[in-house]
Order: sequence, then structure tokens, then C-alpha cells
Amino acid sequence: MERPVSRILGLDDGENDRRKGYLCTENGKTVPKKIESIPVNIMADHFDAGIAIERLYISPSEEATLNSSGKAKQSHREDRHSFFLLERGTVIVEIDFKKFEINPSSVVYMHPDQVHRILKLENVTVSSWAINNESLNPEYLKLLESLTPAKPLVLKQETFSIISEAVSLCIKFSKRKNDKLYHSLLKDSCNALVALVISQYLAFAKSTDTITRFKLIADAFKSLLESNFISVKRPTAYAQKLNISTPYLNECVKNATGYSVSYHIQQRIILEAKRLLYHSDKSVKEISSELGYDDYPYFSKLFTKAAGMTPLTFRNKNLE
Repeated sequence: MERPVSRILGLDDGENDRRKGYLCTENGKTVPKKIESIPVNIMADHFDAGIAIERLYISPSEEATLNSSGKAKQSHREDRHSFFLLERGTVIVEIDFKKFEINPSSVVYMHPDQVHRILKLENVTVSSWAINNESLNPEYLKLLESLTPAKPLVLKQETFSIISEAVSLCIKFSKRKNDKLYHSLLKDSCNALVALVISQYLAFAKSTDTITRFKLIADAFKSLLESNFISVKRPTAYAQKLNISTPYLNECVKNATGYSVSYHIQQRIILEAKRLLYHSDKSVKEISSELGYDDYPYFSKLFTKAAGMTPLTFRNKNLE
């Protein structure tokens, strides 16, 4: 299936741009509108069972549109768990302030929280599939949370071929809408694809990490942190949720990651602050409140200590 590059990035047309806040009209002219929050690429309603899957062939003209368009490079989040299998060409993407050059036979998993933008495309064929929480196997959802943030992963040729063939089969299933068990077929086949990708990430992690009690507890903590970092900021509270002592939680996390529980809590907050500073026009005081800090000076001091610069300096530096 071929799609215009604007749709690939969630910018279907001018009306969609206005709905999402990218454009507005002033005195009869279309101008950029201030972004009050990070844009979310909403999956089109016509996709079924909370699932979308397709193979995209991006033409040279579409590549030129993307590579020259500031609007097309708008940073955004996806509203679902998204997977991209690069079959041909090169993609340069920025994910949470880190730039990656992705080459063929690579797979990328994108968590809904992650902010990203495509910087450049060259001669690209990519398969993509996305699935919401309701359609995702609960076990897989838990594993994906433990993988976040996931970096692009280069696949062995045999594994790449299997996943590519599975994508082709799923695309065929997605077109059989008259089948009695169509939704079950689509859901199960897409979950199988997700499982294939998760297994590759887990195999990569196993080759570099030893699974220990320390790591299991550290992973459980990081999963809790992702869901609670705005409202829960004390290591003791996470230890209570895990039914272990605070010193033991700190020992496990530090042994598995090299950093303390407090460090991880702080870094998760700072990452979200950076996202909002860079990708929205909210004031530092508004961001402080959104992240659970009513004491604005304290938040500013915390950010400055962690990032090595004030929130405003970070914003201005990254928008130059």
C-alpha cells in the first residue's frame, strides 16, 4: 500500500493539521500555531480492532517533500505501540533527543510515551504495525514496558526474513474483512508479530545481561516508575509497592543499573521536562505543575542540577 508521506507522519491534510494544532488562520493567512502540548499521531478510525498494519513504499518525490519540509518533521508521539521494520533504504530518526541512523534489516519499537521525529528518508521501504493496549496480549504489554526505551535492533537475515514474511501474511489477513473471525485473526496475527520482535529484544538483552534477582526487581521498579513518576517521587513508596525494604530496593537497582533509585526517579522526571520544554510552548511554571511540583523554584533547581543548565537555557539552546 502506498501512502503520501504526510499520512505516514500523521499529517493527513490541512484540516488534520488545524485539528491537531499545527496551523491556524489569522487575518486570512495560515500561520504556525503555538503548540500547547506534544502532538499525538492519532491512528485513523478506519483501522480495525485497534490495529494497523501496512508496508510503505516511499517514492523519491515523497522523500523530497519530507526532507525539505519543516512541518513534516514535526515531533510527535504515537497513540499506540508502534513497530517499524526497515526493509530498504536509510532512515535518520530522533527519539527523545537521541539521533539514530537506521539501515535495512532493522526493527524499531516505539512506546506511546516516546517523542520522535523523522529527520531524513532515503529510498525507503518500511513495514509498520501498531496496536493499542486493549488488543495487546497483557503479557506482551508487560514485557514491552520493561524494554522501554528500546533502541533500533539489527536483525540476522534469517530472522528478518521470517518477520517480513509474517508482516506480508498479516497484511493479507487484514484485507479479509468478511471472514467470521476476522478481528480475532487480525489480533492474534499482530500479537504474534509483536512476540517475534519482543523475543529478539530479549535475546539481545540476555546476551549482554545476566538475569538475576537484582535485575528482576530493578525491571519491576522501572515499570512502576513509568506509570507513577508524576505522582510518586519517594524511593520508599516504590519499595512499599514492591513489598520490599527501601535499602534492598536501592541495592537491587544499583547492582543492576549502576545508579540509585533516586537517580532513576529524577532522570525520568527530567526526561519528561525536556520533552515538554522542547516540544511544547508551556511555561516552565506550567511544566513544573504538570510534573507534580507546586514549588516552581525547587523544580527549576532540580532541573538545573540534573541537566547542567536552567530549563529556559535548555529550551533556548535546543530551539536555536
